[in-house]
Amino acid sequence: MRTKPGTRLLVALAATAAAGAVALTAIPGAASAAAPTRAAAHVGTQAVGTQAVGTQAVGTQIVRSAAAVPPVLDGTVVASFDAFDANQAIAVDKKYFYAVNNRTITKHDKATGKPLLQFAGASDGPIIHMDSGAVVGNKLYVAHSNYDESPMESSIEVFDTETMRHVGTHSFGIYRGSLTWLDRHDGAWWAGFANYDVVPDGESEPYGETYNTQVVKMDNDFQAVESWTIPTQILDRFKPMSNSGGSWGPDGRLYLTGHDLGEAYVMKVPAAGAELEWVATVELPEIQGQGIAWDRSGAKPTLWGISRADSKVISFSVPYRNISDPERTDWEILGPGEFQQ
Repeated sequence: MRTKPGTRLLVALAATAAAGAVALTAIPGAASAAAPTRAAAHVGTQAVGTQAVGTQAVGTQIVRSAAAVPPVLDGTVVASFDAFDANQAIAVDKKYFYAVNNRTITKHDKATGKPLLQFAGASDGPIIHMDSGAVVGNKLYVAHSNYDESPMESSIEVFDTETMRHVGTHSFGIYRGSLTWLDRHDGAWWAGFANYDVVPDGESEPYGETYNTQVVKMDNDFQAVESWTIPTQILDRFKPMSNSGGSWGPDGRLYLTGHDLGEAYVMKVPAAGAELEWVATVELPEIQGQGIAWDRSGAKPTLWGISRADSKVISFSVPYRNISDPERTDWEILGPGEFQQ
């Protein structure tokens, strides 16, 4: 189970309160989630608001100063389409977008928004809760679960993008949580397994607890290779729901969304440790979380999302080239006479 934020060390305090200790992480211990701080589009090691990311030497030790909330960038609406079943997520390829609902997926012309074909699962059939999708080749891979039934069950459902016929499935059974998104990146499958603080009707316990949410890297057979947690600050913004969407951007970073807020969190795999590194936040006006998809088919990649309140599919340009990873000093190599005692 994830450690609650109130029990985690605030490194700024550790630097002054523990002269002989080395703080290797910087995760604020506030009980409530802080809103992202708006900053210039360039993300680096400069000051953000009144905070700065950096390190300071204490004797022969390296101690990280308090971490800034990553800067916020603005996504700009490129196009918007009416889509009657844009309720859970969006998938996209070169010519079409696919609006995902619990039991239906509607294929639309990407230029006009016109609906063309629809997969429709029976109300008493095995398709219960489709959450997001990703197009790989001529197949649409969809994250599916039995949300909010217990115990949690998850599967990947596969569709032919030309005919919209169901052509394959992979069952996880009872696994790490509720599968909410899936994407292909760097020769591997990546997925989000969500857990929730919501207590389902008729139950007395939370649906897995949000802090137990994981991002999992899998091989070609959907077997787990590695997994990471999501920073507590972001999970607190997801609560009481969880991570609903995820898609790898053209910049090689992972973009995550929650269930309700119109913002995507830009993440990178850490050099060490088991928690993803939060690099930036992108505001996505007019959407309310849910499943997202990067359209990487053209010269100008766009990020797609949905407004379930307005039944719309919306694409955004994102200034991803202005994002840079903050410089970090997490360790050093010491010689004789410098060893920490």
